[in-house]
Amino acid sequence: MVNGYVDTEIETLAEFDRVASRGSLGGYRIQSVNLLERTFALLSADTSAAVFLGCPMEPDAAAKVRADGALVFPPVPDLPFDPYRGLLYSPEELFAGLSDGYGATPDCQAYTWFQETKADGDVFSSMLRSLHDDAVSDALDEHLAGARVVGVMGGHAMARGGPAYRGAAELGRALTRSGLTVATGGGPGAMEAANLGAYLAPAADEALPEALELLAEAPSFEPSVTEWARAAFAVRDRWPGGGESVGIPTWFYGHEPPNAFASHIGKYFANAIREDGLLARSNAGVVFLPGAAGTVQEVFDSATPNYYGSRGEPAPMILVDRAHWTEHLPVWPLLHALARGRSMESRIALVDSVDEVADVLASMGRTEPN
Repeated sequence: MVNGYVDTEIETLAEFDRVASRGSLGGYRIQSVNLLERTFALLSADTSAAVFLGCPMEPDAAAKVRADGALVFPPVPDLPFDPYRGLLYSPEELFAGLSDGYGATPDCQAYTWFQETKADGDVFSSMLRSLHDDAVSDALDEHLAGARVVGVMGGHAMARGGPAYRGAAELGRALTRSGLTVATGGGPGAMEAANLGAYLAPAADEALPEALELLAEAPSFEPSVTEWARAAFAVRDRWPGGGESVGIPTWFYGHEPPNAFASHIGKYFANAIREDGLLARSNAGVVFLPGAAGTVQEVFDSATPNYYGSRGEPAPMILVDRAHWTEHLPVWPLLHALARGRSMESRIALVDSVDEVADVLASMGRTEPN
Protein backbone atom coordinates (compact mmCIF):
# COMPACT_ATOMS: atom_id res chain seq x y z
CA MET A 1 0.00 0.00 0.00
CA VAL A 2 1.35 3.43 -1.00
CA ASN A 3 -0.36 6.61 0.27
CA GLY A 4 -3.49 4.57 1.01
CA TYR A 5 -3.54 3.00 -2.46
CA VAL A 6 -3.47 -0.79 -2.76
CA ASP A 7 -1.31 -1.87 -5.69
CA THR A 8 -3.21 -4.42 -7.76
CA GLU A 9 -0.81 -4.49 -10.71
CA ILE A 10 1.39 -7.52 -11.37
CA GLU A 11 4.21 -6.77 -13.78
CA THR A 12 6.76 -9.55 -13.26
CA LEU A 13 6.70 -13.32 -12.93
CA ALA A 14 8.06 -13.04 -9.38
CA GLU A 15 5.13 -10.81 -8.40
CA PHE A 16 2.71 -13.26 -10.02
CA ASP A 17 4.16 -16.21 -8.10
CA ARG A 18 3.98 -14.31 -4.81
CA VAL A 19 0.31 -13.35 -5.24
CA ALA A 20 -0.79 -16.65 -6.78
CA SER A 21 0.69 -18.56 -3.84
CA ARG A 22 -2.02 -16.98 -1.66
CA GLY A 23 -4.68 -18.74 -3.74
CA SER A 24 -6.35 -15.71 -5.29
CA LEU A 25 -5.61 -13.37 -8.17
CA GLY A 26 -9.06 -11.84 -7.94
CA GLY A 27 -9.12 -8.15 -8.80
CA TYR A 28 -5.49 -8.03 -9.93
CA ARG A 29 -4.27 -6.61 -13.24
CA ILE A 30 -1.54 -8.79 -14.73
CA GLN A 31 0.46 -6.89 -17.36
CA SER A 32 2.47 -8.65 -20.05
CA VAL A 33 3.68 -11.57 -17.93
CA ASN A 34 4.44 -14.82 -19.75
CA LEU A 35 2.22 -17.39 -18.02
CA LEU A 36 2.74 -20.35 -20.36
CA GLU A 37 4.50 -22.22 -17.53
CA ARG A 38 2.01 -21.18 -14.85
CA THR A 39 -0.98 -23.24 -15.99
CA PHE A 40 -1.30 -25.08 -12.67
CA ALA A 41 -1.31 -21.79 -10.75
CA LEU A 42 -3.98 -20.34 -13.04
CA LEU A 43 -6.14 -23.44 -12.77
CA SER A 44 -5.79 -23.48 -8.97
CA ALA A 45 -6.24 -19.79 -8.12
CA ASP A 46 -9.38 -17.71 -8.02
CA THR A 47 -9.13 -15.27 -10.94
CA SER A 48 -12.54 -13.62 -10.67
CA ALA A 49 -12.51 -9.92 -11.64
CA ALA A 50 -8.86 -10.22 -12.71
CA VAL A 51 -7.63 -8.59 -15.91
CA PHE A 52 -4.90 -10.23 -18.01
CA LEU A 53 -3.22 -7.78 -20.40
CA GLY A 54 -1.11 -9.42 -23.08
CA CYS A 55 -0.20 -12.49 -21.01
CA PRO A 56 0.60 -15.62 -23.06
CA MET A 57 -1.09 -18.67 -21.47
CA GLU A 58 -2.12 -22.17 -22.46
CA PRO A 59 -5.63 -22.54 -23.98
CA ASP A 60 -7.04 -24.49 -21.03
CA ALA A 61 -5.75 -21.84 -18.60
CA ALA A 62 -7.24 -19.06 -20.72
CA ALA A 63 -10.59 -20.85 -20.84
CA LYS A 64 -10.60 -21.32 -17.07
CA VAL A 65 -9.83 -17.70 -16.17
CA ARG A 66 -12.50 -16.50 -18.61
CA ALA A 67 -14.97 -18.86 -16.96
CA ASP A 68 -14.04 -17.26 -13.62
CA GLY A 69 -15.10 -13.92 -15.03
CA ALA A 70 -11.65 -12.53 -15.77
CA LEU A 71 -11.04 -10.26 -18.74
CA VAL A 72 -8.34 -11.53 -21.08
CA PHE A 73 -6.69 -9.18 -23.58
CA PRO A 74 -4.52 -11.49 -25.68
CA PRO A 75 -1.05 -10.62 -27.00
CA VAL A 76 -1.05 -8.95 -30.41
CA PRO A 77 0.96 -11.02 -32.90
CA ASP A 78 3.64 -9.58 -35.19
CA LEU A 79 3.82 -6.26 -33.33
CA PRO A 80 7.31 -4.76 -32.75
CA PHE A 81 6.32 -3.41 -29.32
CA ASP A 82 4.21 -4.53 -26.37
CA PRO A 83 1.12 -2.32 -25.94
CA TYR A 84 0.44 -3.74 -22.48
CA ARG A 85 3.93 -3.40 -21.03
CA GLY A 86 4.10 -2.87 -17.30
CA LEU A 87 7.62 -1.48 -16.98
CA LEU A 88 9.70 1.26 -18.58
CA TYR A 89 12.14 0.45 -21.35
CA SER A 90 15.85 -0.03 -20.79
CA PRO A 91 18.55 1.00 -23.30
CA GLU A 92 19.46 -2.66 -23.72
CA GLU A 93 15.88 -3.50 -24.69
CA LEU A 94 15.46 -0.72 -27.25
CA PHE A 95 18.88 -1.30 -28.81
CA ALA A 96 18.82 -5.11 -28.81
CA GLY A 97 20.37 -6.34 -32.05
CA LEU A 98 22.54 -3.24 -32.52
CA SER A 99 25.41 -5.52 -33.58
CA ASP A 100 23.47 -6.00 -36.82
CA GLY A 101 22.88 -2.27 -37.23
CA TYR A 102 20.29 0.13 -35.85
CA GLY A 103 17.72 -1.09 -38.40
CA ALA A 104 17.60 -4.43 -36.58
CA THR A 105 16.70 -2.93 -33.19
CA PRO A 106 13.23 -2.89 -31.61
CA ASP A 107 13.44 0.91 -31.46
CA CYS A 108 13.86 1.24 -35.21
CA GLN A 109 11.27 -1.44 -35.93
CA ALA A 110 8.68 0.32 -33.75
CA TYR A 111 9.37 3.57 -35.60
CA THR A 112 8.96 1.80 -38.94
CA TRP A 113 5.61 0.38 -37.80
CA PHE A 114 4.54 3.86 -36.66
CA GLN A 115 5.44 5.36 -40.04
CA GLU A 116 3.42 2.69 -41.81
CA THR A 117 0.31 3.03 -39.64
CA LYS A 118 0.10 6.60 -38.33
CA ALA A 119 -1.99 7.83 -41.27
CA ASP A 120 -3.76 4.64 -42.36
CA GLY A 121 -7.00 5.49 -40.53
CA ASP A 122 -7.10 2.09 -38.85
CA VAL A 123 -8.73 2.40 -35.44
CA PHE A 124 -6.94 -0.78 -34.31
CA SER A 125 -3.51 0.79 -34.90
CA SER A 126 -4.45 3.99 -33.10
CA MET A 127 -5.89 1.96 -30.22
CA LEU A 128 -2.63 0.01 -29.89
CA ARG A 129 -0.63 3.25 -29.78
CA SER A 130 -2.94 4.66 -27.12
CA LEU A 131 -2.77 1.50 -25.01
CA HIS A 132 1.00 1.54 -25.21
CA ASP A 133 1.35 5.21 -24.27
CA ASP A 134 -1.05 4.86 -21.35
CA ALA A 135 0.92 1.87 -20.08
CA VAL A 136 4.15 3.89 -20.32
CA SER A 137 2.57 6.77 -18.36
CA ASP A 138 1.49 4.34 -15.65
CA ALA A 139 5.00 2.87 -15.49
CA LEU A 140 6.52 6.36 -15.23
CA ASP A 141 4.23 7.29 -12.36
CA GLU A 142 5.17 4.13 -10.50
CA HIS A 143 8.89 4.56 -11.15
CA LEU A 144 9.01 8.22 -10.10
CA ALA A 145 6.70 7.98 -7.07
CA GLY A 146 8.25 10.04 -4.27
CA ALA A 147 11.20 11.21 -6.38
CA ARG A 148 12.37 14.80 -6.65
CA VAL A 149 12.60 15.16 -10.42
CA VAL A 150 14.38 17.95 -12.28
CA GLY A 151 13.83 18.23 -16.01
CA VAL A 152 16.73 19.18 -18.24
CA MET A 153 15.62 20.42 -21.67
CA GLY A 154 17.77 21.33 -24.66
CA GLY A 155 18.33 20.83 -28.34
CA HIS A 156 19.09 17.56 -30.09
CA ALA A 157 21.72 19.14 -32.36
CA MET A 158 24.33 19.70 -29.62
CA ALA A 159 27.33 17.65 -30.77
CA ARG A 160 29.41 15.42 -28.57
CA GLY A 161 32.89 16.75 -27.86
CA GLY A 162 32.03 20.44 -27.58
CA PRO A 163 32.04 22.65 -24.47
CA ALA A 164 28.24 22.94 -24.43
CA TYR A 165 27.86 19.16 -24.36
CA ARG A 166 30.41 18.88 -21.58
CA GLY A 167 28.61 21.57 -19.59
CA ALA A 168 25.29 19.76 -19.92
CA ALA A 169 26.94 16.53 -18.75
CA GLU A 170 28.48 18.28 -15.75
CA LEU A 171 25.05 19.67 -14.92
CA GLY A 172 23.44 16.22 -15.03
CA ARG A 173 26.18 14.86 -12.81
CA ALA A 174 25.87 17.68 -10.26
CA LEU A 175 22.07 17.41 -10.06
CA THR A 176 22.24 13.64 -9.59
CA ARG A 177 24.88 13.92 -6.91
CA SER A 178 22.65 16.40 -5.08
CA GLY A 179 19.96 13.74 -4.77
CA LEU A 180 17.69 14.80 -7.63
CA THR A 181 16.44 12.53 -10.39
CA VAL A 182 17.33 13.93 -13.82
CA ALA A 183 14.66 13.60 -16.49
CA THR A 184 15.23 14.60 -20.12
CA GLY A 185 13.51 14.27 -23.46
CA GLY A 186 15.62 11.14 -23.88
CA GLY A 187 17.14 12.00 -27.24
CA PRO A 188 20.58 13.08 -28.50
CA GLY A 189 22.43 16.34 -27.90
CA ALA A 190 21.80 18.21 -24.66
CA MET A 191 19.41 15.48 -23.54
CA GLU A 192 22.00 12.75 -23.92
CA ALA A 193 24.63 14.88 -22.21
CA ALA A 194 22.48 15.36 -19.10
CA ASN A 195 21.69 11.63 -18.95
CA LEU A 196 25.41 10.88 -19.43
CA GLY A 197 26.27 13.09 -16.46
CA ALA A 198 23.71 11.29 -14.33
CA TYR A 199 25.04 7.92 -15.48
CA LEU A 200 28.61 8.85 -14.47
CA ALA A 201 27.61 10.49 -11.16
CA PRO A 202 28.77 7.49 -9.07
CA ALA A 203 32.11 7.33 -10.91
CA ALA A 204 35.26 9.34 -10.18
CA ASP A 205 35.40 12.84 -11.64
CA GLU A 206 37.98 11.85 -14.24
CA ALA A 207 35.52 9.40 -15.82
CA LEU A 208 33.59 12.20 -17.52
CA PRO A 209 36.44 13.68 -19.59
CA GLU A 210 37.51 10.17 -20.58
CA ALA A 211 33.95 9.31 -21.64
CA LEU A 212 33.68 12.53 -23.63
CA GLU A 213 36.78 11.56 -25.60
CA LEU A 214 35.28 8.18 -26.47
CA LEU A 215 31.97 9.73 -27.50
CA ALA A 216 33.63 12.40 -29.64
CA GLU A 217 34.63 9.68 -32.09
CA ALA A 218 30.94 9.61 -33.14
CA PRO A 219 29.89 13.23 -32.51
CA SER A 220 26.37 12.98 -33.96
CA PHE A 221 23.66 10.44 -34.74
CA GLU A 222 23.99 11.62 -38.31
CA PRO A 223 24.98 10.05 -40.62
CA SER A 224 25.02 6.79 -38.62
CA VAL A 225 22.78 6.05 -35.65
CA THR A 226 24.53 2.69 -35.41
CA GLU A 227 28.00 4.15 -34.78
CA TRP A 228 26.56 6.85 -32.50
CA ALA A 229 24.84 4.26 -30.33
CA ARG A 230 27.81 1.88 -30.32
CA ALA A 231 30.01 4.65 -28.93
CA ALA A 232 27.53 5.15 -26.09
CA PHE A 233 27.48 1.45 -25.23
CA ALA A 234 31.30 1.45 -25.27
CA VAL A 235 31.16 4.08 -22.52
CA ARG A 236 28.61 2.02 -20.60
CA ASP A 237 30.87 -1.03 -20.89
CA ARG A 238 33.84 1.00 -19.66
CA TRP A 239 31.88 2.25 -16.62
CA PRO A 240 29.16 -0.31 -15.86
CA GLY A 241 26.51 0.18 -13.21
CA GLY A 242 25.96 3.88 -13.72
CA GLY A 243 23.61 6.22 -11.92
CA GLU A 244 19.89 6.38 -12.61
CA SER A 245 18.01 8.94 -14.66
CA VAL A 246 14.96 9.02 -16.89
CA GLY A 247 14.61 9.66 -20.62
CA ILE A 248 11.22 10.38 -22.18
CA PRO A 249 11.62 10.32 -25.98
CA THR A 250 9.11 9.81 -28.78
CA TRP A 251 8.78 7.90 -32.03
CA PHE A 252 7.07 11.00 -33.42
CA TYR A 253 10.56 12.40 -33.95
CA GLY A 254 11.89 9.30 -35.64
CA HIS A 255 15.08 10.99 -36.73
CA GLU A 256 16.03 11.39 -33.06
CA PRO A 257 16.99 8.01 -31.55
CA PRO A 258 16.86 7.53 -27.78
CA ASN A 259 20.12 7.87 -25.93
CA ALA A 260 21.66 4.94 -24.09
CA PHE A 261 22.52 6.75 -20.84
CA ALA A 262 19.03 7.09 -19.36
CA SER A 263 18.63 4.04 -17.14
CA HIS A 264 14.85 4.08 -17.57
CA ILE A 265 13.13 5.14 -20.79
CA GLY A 266 9.48 6.03 -21.25
CA LYS A 267 9.09 6.19 -25.02
CA TYR A 268 5.83 7.41 -26.55
CA PHE A 269 4.11 7.48 -29.90
CA ALA A 270 2.12 10.66 -29.09
CA ASN A 271 4.50 13.60 -28.70
CA ALA A 272 1.94 15.87 -27.02
CA ILE A 273 1.36 13.35 -24.22
CA ARG A 274 5.10 12.84 -23.90
CA GLU A 275 5.86 16.58 -23.67
CA ASP A 276 3.19 17.31 -21.08
CA GLY A 277 4.08 14.26 -19.04
CA LEU A 278 7.78 15.11 -18.95
CA LEU A 279 7.18 18.65 -17.72
CA ALA A 280 4.40 17.70 -15.30
CA ARG A 281 6.65 15.15 -13.61
CA SER A 282 9.50 17.65 -13.15
CA ASN A 283 8.32 18.59 -9.66
CA ALA A 284 11.70 19.97 -8.54
CA GLY A 285 12.02 22.35 -11.48
CA VAL A 286 13.08 22.54 -15.11
CA VAL A 287 16.39 23.67 -16.58
CA PHE A 288 16.34 24.93 -20.17
CA LEU A 289 19.63 24.67 -22.05
CA PRO A 290 19.99 26.40 -25.44
CA GLY A 291 17.72 24.89 -28.05
CA ALA A 292 15.46 25.80 -30.95
CA ALA A 293 11.72 25.42 -31.61
CA GLY A 294 11.21 22.32 -29.48
CA THR A 295 12.89 23.84 -26.44
CA VAL A 296 11.03 27.12 -26.87
CA GLN A 297 7.78 25.16 -26.89
CA GLU A 298 8.84 23.40 -23.69
CA VAL A 299 9.55 26.73 -21.98
CA PHE A 300 6.00 27.92 -22.47
CA ASP A 301 4.46 24.49 -21.91
CA SER A 302 6.11 24.71 -18.50
CA ALA A 303 5.22 28.37 -17.95
CA THR A 304 1.48 27.99 -18.59
CA PRO A 305 0.57 25.84 -15.54
CA ASN A 306 2.92 28.00 -13.44
CA TYR A 307 1.10 31.11 -14.64
CA TYR A 308 -2.35 29.74 -13.82
CA GLY A 309 -1.29 27.71 -10.80
CA SER A 310 -3.00 24.64 -12.22
CA ARG A 311 -0.43 22.29 -10.69
CA GLY A 312 -0.21 24.07 -7.37
CA GLU A 313 3.01 25.75 -6.33
CA PRO A 314 4.98 26.96 -9.39
CA ALA A 315 7.95 24.80 -10.32
CA PRO A 316 11.31 26.57 -10.72
CA MET A 317 12.33 27.43 -14.28
CA ILE A 318 15.98 28.22 -15.05
CA LEU A 319 17.09 29.36 -18.51
CA VAL A 320 20.80 28.86 -19.22
CA ASP A 321 22.83 31.13 -21.56
CA ARG A 322 21.81 34.76 -21.35
CA ALA A 323 22.79 35.61 -24.92
CA HIS A 324 20.82 32.71 -26.37
CA TRP A 325 17.59 33.49 -24.50
CA THR A 326 17.72 37.28 -24.81
CA GLU A 327 19.31 37.83 -28.22
CA HIS A 328 19.28 34.74 -30.43
CA LEU A 329 15.82 33.60 -29.30
CA PRO A 330 14.46 36.33 -26.97
CA VAL A 331 12.29 34.07 -24.86
CA TRP A 332 13.35 35.53 -21.51
CA PRO A 333 11.75 38.99 -21.92
CA LEU A 334 8.36 37.44 -22.63
CA LEU A 335 8.67 34.89 -19.83
CA HIS A 336 9.69 37.62 -17.41
CA ALA A 337 6.76 39.80 -18.50
CA LEU A 338 4.31 36.93 -18.02
CA ALA A 339 5.64 36.21 -14.54
CA ARG A 340 5.52 39.80 -13.31
CA GLY A 341 3.30 40.17 -10.27
CA ARG A 342 2.45 36.47 -10.08
CA SER A 343 3.62 33.73 -7.73
CA MET A 344 5.86 32.32 -10.44
CA GLU A 345 7.95 35.50 -10.57
CA SER A 346 10.27 34.32 -7.81
CA ARG A 347 10.57 30.91 -9.46
CA ILE A 348 12.15 31.92 -12.77
CA ALA A 349 15.79 32.72 -13.37
CA LEU A 350 18.19 33.48 -16.21
CA VAL A 351 21.82 32.42 -15.71
CA ASP A 352 24.95 32.62 -17.81
CA SER A 353 26.25 29.08 -17.38
CA VAL A 354 25.42 25.65 -16.05
CA ASP A 355 27.80 26.25 -13.15
CA GLU A 356 25.16 28.50 -11.57
CA VAL A 357 22.20 26.16 -11.92
CA ALA A 358 22.56 23.93 -8.86
CA ASP A 359 22.81 26.85 -6.42
CA VAL A 360 19.97 28.79 -8.03
CA LEU A 361 17.76 25.72 -8.10
CA ALA A 362 18.50 24.98 -4.46
CA SER A 363 17.67 28.55 -3.49
CA MET A 364 14.17 28.46 -4.96
CA GLY A 365 13.36 24.78 -5.40
CA ARG A 366 10.77 22.70 -3.64
CA THR A 367 11.94 20.62 -0.75
CA GLU A 368 9.29 17.93 -1.30
CA PRO A 369 7.71 16.41 -4.42
CA ASN A 370 4.06 17.05 -5.26
